[in-house]
Amino acid sequence: MGQPRRPASEFVRYLRTETTGGMILLAATAIALIWANSPIGESYRVVRDFHVGPHLLHLNLSIGDWAKDGLLALFFFVAGLELKRELVVGELSQLKKAVLPIIAAVGGMIVPAVVALLVGDGAEGMERAWAIPTATDIAFALGVLALTASNLPSSARVFLLSLAVVDDLGAIILIAVLFTTSFNLVAALVAVAALALYAFLQHKRVRAWWIYVPLAVVVWVAVHSAGVHATIAGVALGLLTRVRPDPDEEHAPAIRLEHRLQPWSAAVAVPVFALFAAGIAVSGDSLGRVFTEAVPLAVFLGLVVGKAVGIFGACFAAVKLRLAEKPRGVGWRDIAALSLLGGVGFTVSLLIADLALDGETSDLARTAVLLASAVCSLTGAAVLLRRNKVHAAAED
Repeated sequence: MGQPRRPASEFVRYLRTETTGGMILLAATAIALIWANSPIGESYRVVRDFHVGPHLLHLNLSIGDWAKDGLLALFFFVAGLELKRELVVGELSQLKKAVLPIIAAVGGMIVPAVVALLVGDGAEGMERAWAIPTATDIAFALGVLALTASNLPSSARVFLLSLAVVDDLGAIILIAVLFTTSFNLVAALVAVAALALYAFLQHKRVRAWWIYVPLAVVVWVAVHSAGVHATIAGVALGLLTRVRPDPDEEHAPAIRLEHRLQPWSAAVAVPVFALFAAGIAVSGDSLGRVFTEAVPLAVFLGLVVGKAVGIFGACFAAVKLRLAEKPRGVGWRDIAALSLLGGVGFTVSLLIADLALDGETSDLARTAVLLASAVCSLTGAAVLLRRNKVHAAAED
């Protein structure tokens, strides 16, 4: 018996939520840039850097850090739910269909990293900054695709979503490995014990939200106190959530949670993070320095060139070597257009830039991420609009 497939309506709902979230994310980014570069720009920095929370367990954080460590944990929890579902009952559970997006995601991480390292060779900070252009933003990429390519085969959308989910897993691993600066063993053991309890409760079919919410908070605080980036808590909880429904259930817990939390993640958590991450002082001088200084140029070229070449090149090699097959109805020009969208790093790239670099270099790297994401969005949209017309004509 084959694996159960996600209903088409469920996939459409996911795309619509991400499209709406992408629009709000774009608005939040515009507000951040306008606010930070306005005559009252200092108030932006005062709000972003204002600390709140108890000193106990290192929880006296700035508003910007609460957005980065707290709200993005919700985003990564939803990503973890989606990854678990794709691996167990979705496209990634079927080896034949999973191979191509997995290979594409790997190529779309390795090549940008190599491009960044070559361009930024020897520059201070590149030992960590090479990870910045390895990420793909699910919300923006799916948003551009939904707005510009309604006539593309649904297999193209599934391919991009699967690629972005695997890409997120890679980014999560990089964050955990590269940005764990100190390690508290006791806190880590508390996190492991709490996660084990969560998994046990899932196995026993416990459905009481008033148990899970405090338990999730304990996991988050413990992971944060352990010195591991707190967003890892969200991913871990998502991956431990049950995705197969019991006979008496209409939906599994992962589906129910995704329905309830994805709109909050897409419309609140990620935009608020962008509001406090994208507020960079932009001037003619800073824009020029993106293309004259090694680190920001490495980030820009890694996203704009490395992502497109890596994703398309990996797909082309995998198909020609008969390791995988193209999605049904999707041509090489369609894959080229989707590869361009892979360069929209945005949310996770901004997060990694903030973790990897400090001060002015961080600002320049984040400016490079914004410019590269804009370039990839516009070029990808232009190519997709053309491909959309081709597919529409073919259907007539």
